[in-house]
Amino acid sequence: MNRLVEQLRRRLVVSCQAYPGEPMRDPDTMRRVALAVARGGAAGIRAQGLADIAAIRDAVDLPLIGLWKDGDDDVFITPTLDHALAVARAGAHVVALDGTSRPRPDGRTLGETVAAVKERTGALVMADCSTLEEGVAAAAAGADLVGTTLAGYTAYTSKQPGPDLDLVARLATAIDVPVVAEGRIHRPEQAAQALRAGAWTVVVGTAITHPTTITGWFASAVAEAR
Repeated sequence: MNRLVEQLRRRLVVSCQAYPGEPMRDPDTMRRVALAVARGGAAGIRAQGLADIAAIRDAVDLPLIGLWKDGDDDVFITPTLDHALAVARAGAHVVALDGTSRPRPDGRTLGETVAAVKERTGALVMADCSTLEEGVAAAAAGADLVGTTLAGYTAYTSKQPGPDLDLVARLATAIDVPVVAEGRIHRPEQAAQALRAGAWTVVVGTAITHPTTITGWFASAVAEAR
């Protein structure tokens, strides 16, 4: 087991991302957010965009999962090999990419992409999947970690109000690589439930690092109370 992956075992990874056009959509802001969550006890960081990855790698001494969201196609999380190589070269220890069964824009298979990333950069690879079958295939393709990131975000999966803990449990039983629970983990108890379901590590983003959404939750509750 890679020592870096071992550092994440049964611990929290925080996703430090902001959407385009938002006030916090700035690499230095995300660097500061990463520093803040590291102080709070995060064991790793997940970051999007080459500039953000580079800024955070320079500032935070924690395992860094990097990705690059690009394009309008279904596959937009680090969609091509060129994107993946750029993410690794920006400083990511782990390259997160779309691990679904959908065709990749550059025509490469998931296995070809994973192999090339490892051979050319030495980085690890995390496959963001949406189903059990995709997770099994990603592990067979050489992914070092398999995440439930896209469960509920593909046309053929249903979105639950909370994390897909059933998928976490089934993946943990079916594959021999670490399973990353990610997606709609909004409360501390849900993170704990994900670990009990068999997750190697838990990624939380919106509930920690996206104040626009968090404010919306409270504003809606207050409006209903009025």
